[in-house]
Amino acid sequence: MRRFGVSTHLFHAERLQAGHLAAIAGSGFEAMELFATKTHFDYHEPAAVRTLAAWLRDAGLEMPSVHAPIVQSLVNDTWGRAYSTATRDAGAWQDMMAEMRAALEIARYIPFSRFVIHLGIPDAQKPDANDNSRDAALRSIEEIHRMAEPLGVTLALEVMGNALSTADTLVDLIENDLDGMKLGICMDVGHAFLLGDPAEAIDAAGGYLITTHLHDNARQRDDHLVPFQGAIDWPGTVMAFEKIGYDGVFMFEVKNQQSTAATLERAVRARQRLETLAGSLELEAGSW
Repeated sequence: MRRFGVSTHLFHAERLQAGHLAAIAGSGFEAMELFATKTHFDYHEPAAVRTLAAWLRDAGLEMPSVHAPIVQSLVNDTWGRAYSTATRDAGAWQDMMAEMRAALEIARYIPFSRFVIHLGIPDAQKPDANDNSRDAALRSIEEIHRMAEPLGVTLALEVMGNALSTADTLVDLIENDLDGMKLGICMDVGHAFLLGDPAEAIDAAGGYLITTHLHDNARQRDDHLVPFQGAIDWPGTVMAFEKIGYDGVFMFEVKNQQSTAATLERAVRARQRLETLAGSLELEAGSW
C-alpha cells in the first residue's frame, strides 16, 4: 500500500498548530514532514516537541521525516538569513550546525527516520560565492551524519537547483566522497523538473532514493504547485518510481494557494490520480 503525506511547508508562514495536523489527517493522509523553521515550529524547545508528539498521536499521523533548517525565519512572507550547509564562513557554519543539532534532537522525543538536507543554496536565490563550497558541504554531511546516526536517523540529500545537488552529483558524492556512510537521496520532483527530466533523475538516484517531495511547476520557477497543476509528466514520473521499486512515502511539499483547505482538496485529487496511474502501471506489468 502506498503511503502519502503532506509537508508542513503548506503552513510554513504560520505557527504550527494542532489544527494543521488535524487538517492533514482529515484529508486522508497518513504522514507529515515537519519543516524545521524556528518561526514555524520552535524545535529548540523540548516542551514544544512533546506537544507536537501529542498532536501527532491525536491526529493519528506518523512523522517519518524532518526537513532540516534552511532559513532563520519566515515572517510576513519575508525570509530571514539562509542557512547553508556548504558555507565557507566559519561563523555561519557554526550557526547552521547548531540549528541542525537542535532539529535532530526532535528524534529523542519523536523518532523519525529521514532528515532531509539541502546542500548549499539554490542558484535561483543568487548565493554568495562562499555559500556553495563542495568541501564545506562534505564536511557538513560528515558532521551531521555523526550526530544523526546514534539517533537512528538517515540523512536524505535533496535534489535541487545547484551544481552540488543534481541526482547524478549526489550519487557521485555518496559513492566516492562519503563512502561508508548510510546516506540517501530525497527526490524533489519539482526541483528535478527545473533541472531536466524527473524520470531520468529518479533512474539516476536508483536505490539511494529514500524519500520524496512532490510538487509541480511550469519550468519557470519553483512554484510548489500541487501535482497536475504544472507541466511535469506525471505518468512518466510515476513509471520511473515504479521501475526502481520505490516503496517509501510520497510527500506533498506544496505551497498554500488561496487557502490551505483548497490546497489540501487539490492534493487529495492529485493523490487519487497518482494512485490510479500507479495501479494502471501495475496492471499493465502484470499482463506482460
